[in-house]
Amino acid sequence: MNTPVDLTQLEPQNVWTHFATLCQIPRQSKHEQQLRQHLQDWAITKGLETYVDQIGNLIIRKPATQGMEHVAGVILQGHLDMVTQANRGTEHDFSQDPIQPILKDGWLIAENTTLGADNGIGVALALAVLDAKEISHGPIEVLLTIDEEAGMSGARFLEKGVLHGKWLFNIDTEEWGQLYLGCAGSQDVEIHQPLDYVDLPQHLQHVEIQVLGLKGGHSGVDIHLGRGNANVILAQFLNENLDALGGYLIEFSGGTARNALPREATAKIALPDTAFAALQLRLLQAQQHWQDMLKGIDDALQLSCHIVENTATQMLEKSQQTIWLNALAHCPYGVIQMSQSLENVVETSNNIGVVRLNNTGADVSIMVRSMVNHALSAHAEQIQRLFNNDGISATLAPLVSGWTPNPNSAALHCLQDAYQQRFNIEPDLKVIHAGLECGIIAEHYPHLEMVSFGPDIQGAHAPGERVNVETVEKCWKLLTAALARVTA
Repeated sequence: MNTPVDLTQLEPQNVWTHFATLCQIPRQSKHEQQLRQHLQDWAITKGLETYVDQIGNLIIRKPATQGMEHVAGVILQGHLDMVTQANRGTEHDFSQDPIQPILKDGWLIAENTTLGADNGIGVALALAVLDAKEISHGPIEVLLTIDEEAGMSGARFLEKGVLHGKWLFNIDTEEWGQLYLGCAGSQDVEIHQPLDYVDLPQHLQHVEIQVLGLKGGHSGVDIHLGRGNANVILAQFLNENLDALGGYLIEFSGGTARNALPREATAKIALPDTAFAALQLRLLQAQQHWQDMLKGIDDALQLSCHIVENTATQMLEKSQQTIWLNALAHCPYGVIQMSQSLENVVETSNNIGVVRLNNTGADVSIMVRSMVNHALSAHAEQIQRLFNNDGISATLAPLVSGWTPNPNSAALHCLQDAYQQRFNIEPDLKVIHAGLECGIIAEHYPHLEMVSFGPDIQGAHAPGERVNVETVEKCWKLLTAALARVTA
């Protein structure tokens, strides 16, 4: 059995000590207050200036070291919250239980939950700069935003006029050796409405159908890998087979976050006793179909069913069952369009992230991403019309702008030079099909020159998330070298 590691023994100790603190304090999206207060109190004890803006973002300022007062101020930016997911059967309360990582083959891993390296490592690196006495730097502002993973409200409602820096280093990407200078925008399609439930006929068998074993992952970074979507697999199976089996839908539950590829989905149905064997056969056929489709991508996929106790007394009204299963089964998902101007970059995609249909109502969250704002709006509106045409009221959340690349940025050149100085390598320049806060922050602070980087993180937004320890140390060396090279 693997035992949790003492993070404070890893190098660089100043970074890992801060990450150890983040693992101990709950930081679900929209519930970052405890961590924010802890960090503000810590900064005050260090004699640093702090400010919490109107939405709840924390800003901490550190003066320049001697001789660096004249250079451009640098904002180190990350987000306080993390995606909270756990494997089925894992008892973990993200509102109070600490994350317990292990060290394995040079990687820090949370085996059955998300680790929170996204974006805890970036936050820890920024805090270590505030803590450090031995490094040279100009004026530093650390901007720690809230709610990045569940709506980006921290960036969207960032207070204007409170940041003074000229450059911004976003420490929230997940590939060492790469510098990011652009990202996709996003828009959520949201459905929240009542459902009509009616009494179930008697003498039916109640059955639970499960889709299990998918890898899941980040709905932007991993979308091009073609992994299975548990909500899609289950919706398509029910749409094609439930009526033929004489079945009724009691409830549907799949996915946990709009920006995480759903790994599991469950439906409770009722059907005649004589139909159970046919259900098993159809599930076996569907499983084989999807295993063939996902061969080499999601090989652990399982579709299963088992009889459960007849506790439900109501079912989704039959016409609504037809409408909802048809809409979910035919909703586009995954990669919609590859970029014509950026090689091997996804332009537009969407993720059917969360589906809940039960007697309390319908809740569906679909996240659309695109490198092109007009394509983003067009695809989100297409999905909205698909549901609206079936009589389902779908609404669009505010569009979150992408980040337009600036290859001539002085901040970018500074980090390129730091890579060369410390590691003798030329970093790759990339854009990412995921949501970074840079584009939104630029709407409030258009003068900022921005670049994003980070260590190797794998499996973000899914249990088993891990970060490469060696690349965290490299990020620290890169960051300190860059700060020492900042110009006026």
